Amino acid sequence: MSDGAVLHVKGRVLAGPDDIRDELWVVGGRISYDRPAGARDVTTVTGWALPGLVDAHCHVGLDAHGPVDAETAEKQALTDRDAGTLLVRDAGSPSDTRWIDDRADLPKIIRAGRHIARTRRYIRNYAWEIEPDDLVAYVAQEARRGDGWVKLVGDWIDRDLGDLAPCWPREAVEAAIAEAHRLGARVTAHCFAESSLRDLVEAGIDCVEHATGLSEDLIPLFAERGVAIVPTLVNIATFPKLAEGGEKKFPRWSAHMRRLHERRYDTVRGAYDAGIPVYVGTDAGGSLAHGLVAEEVAELVAAGIPPLAALSATTWGARAWLGRPGLQEGAPADLVVYEADPRADVRVLAAPRRVVLNGRVVG
Repeated sequence: MSDGAVLHVKGRVLAGPDDIRDELWVVGGRISYDRPAGARDVTTVTGWALPGLVDAHCHVGLDAHGPVDAETAEKQALTDRDAGTLLVRDAGSPSDTRWIDDRADLPKIIRAGRHIARTRRYIRNYAWEIEPDDLVAYVAQEARRGDGWVKLVGDWIDRDLGDLAPCWPREAVEAAIAEAHRLGARVTAHCFAESSLRDLVEAGIDCVEHATGLSEDLIPLFAERGVAIVPTLVNIATFPKLAEGGEKKFPRWSAHMRRLHERRYDTVRGAYDAGIPVYVGTDAGGSLAHGLVAEEVAELVAAGIPPLAALSATTWGARAWLGRPGLQEGAPADLVVYEADPRADVRVLAAPRRVVLNGRVVG
């Protein structure tokens, strides 16, 4: 498409869960619902259009061993883009990926800075590894470096205990979250187990990643405080293999991981039924491949979340939560077009017909 070209999307435009249009136009990279006068160089795409999908827990610039080079990060971002993911909340990365912001053909990224973990209590080469006395300072640093989010590692295996355990004392997270909020940043935390959740939520945290330890007694607290969860069910599917690998050295941890996996669907459905906001995230970029957003939406449906709500968790609702527009008049034209209605079968998301980013067809 040339700079003066117009894109015409027709069929069914799902501008919102209850807002269905017959067509939209893309002029100068932005959405319009009014036919442009005198348009000549028009490309027409037909199908079912959704806002560009959101992966709210993804890691661009990271693999299983730590930071990656720019060429690898580019491939990760392109894989996500071609799967329809046009907005990423990068939930922790040691790589500087700011150069991606200058590329109109790559997904938009909302960064949470680098993970902040307790010393020797996380994956090597991923995080700042510090002690509680330094937590406020590091949270302030990452709040200034990120895009409105900070990522804590809330729990991890304690090798002396032989099981998952909280990483931070209550007073440390209270002070750190208060400092992040003072600086205008929201805070999220990696949490597999049950034991760190109450302190984090009562300290004012905004979101919890994975949240496999969310129990019946904690669900009302999450709902009351409006704390969101990003379940990353495609990652939780790896728990049995992880448990098998740690069985001999850490049998207590292995058994715990299996229990968390076994109840994963009940945990997510219980959270949704209680009104806890649930969003789509894949945890791509560590040990998982990129481009799994359609699989994660299907997993939410398998957990019992209604298809329309699961779609919202990666489109309208997720974009509103992150403060980014969808298919509103004048918004950047970031959208994905499908052959069939994704509301009828979310598996349609796995096969985009066209991917449009910043008004250009890129896939």
